[in-house]
Parts: sequence; C-alpha cells; structure tokens
Amino acid sequence: MRNSCQVLLFLVFFGVGAAAAGLSVLCDDLLAYYTNKNLLRSAEQSVENLNSLTADYDALLQQLHADPNLLKRLAPATLGTQPEDPNTIYPRVTAQQLNAARRVLAEDNDQDADSTRLPVWLERCSDPARRTILFVAGAFLIVIAFVCFGGVDKSKTPTQTTT
Repeated sequence: MRNSCQVLLFLVFFGVGAAAAGLSVLCDDLLAYYTNKNLLRSAEQSVENLNSLTADYDALLQQLHADPNLLKRLAPATLGTQPEDPNTIYPRVTAQQLNAARRVLAEDNDQDADSTRLPVWLERCSDPARRTILFVAGAFLIVIAFVCFGGVDKSKTPTQTTT
C-alpha cells in the first residue's frame, strides 16, 4: 500500500513539474504556433470571401450577358444616379436600417477579433519573469519527486550482523 502511494505521489509531482518546466521552455514555440494558426485561419477566411465574391460577379456577368436591360436597372443603384424610369418605385434605405446593418457587421468583427486572440494562459506564461518562476517551480517539483518519493536503493541499507 505504501509503495503504491509513493508511486502515485511521485508520478503526480514529477508530471506537474515536468509540465511546468516544459511549458516555460516551449512558450516561444507555442506563441508562434497560435500566431500561425490565427494567420492561417484569417487567410482561409479571406480566400473564402474572395471565392464568394468571384462567384457573385460571375453570376452577375452571366445575367448581364443574358439580359441587357439589367444594366439599365443596376446602373442607378451602383453609380448613385437617379433612376430614369418614372413609373418604377425605388425603395430608400432608412437610417434605422443602416444602423441595424452596421450593428450586425460590428458583431461579426467582434467575433472575428475574439477568435484571433491568443489563449489567456499563454499570454500570462509568455512574461519572462513568470516563465522563470514557472521553470524554477517545475524544477523544484521534479527534485521533490525524486528526493521524497523516489525508490530506496536496497544495496546501501545497513545489513544486520550477528555476533
């Protein structure tokens, strides 16, 4: 029972100490990993946006080739000129609708900003003073694991002599 408890405590102290020391040593690599991961995510999102725009423009070009009158209807909205057809009603956008659209776009940008942040624990660990403390604490836990819970060498135990 005592040996299994010693083994369990040794594994806990050594595991936590090794993880702390390893984290302090690999902190720069983890920062680079998460930064590159965020850059890759933003690049993939940009490529998806460009593919979507390309598909939209291709569809619009196909519609323009199929229906030449479409250009007359799109020109006023695109260029900001007044429509030429007096019998057509063109809806006006209200300030409330514009504000609602701005709020939706702002929420999307806030969600994108949250997804590109580094993890909080990594930001805290990247401070040089905290990295040093983390390394020293991990080293002490490893030393404690070996000194207090390591096995006893039976060859060095005193032998009983009979006289």
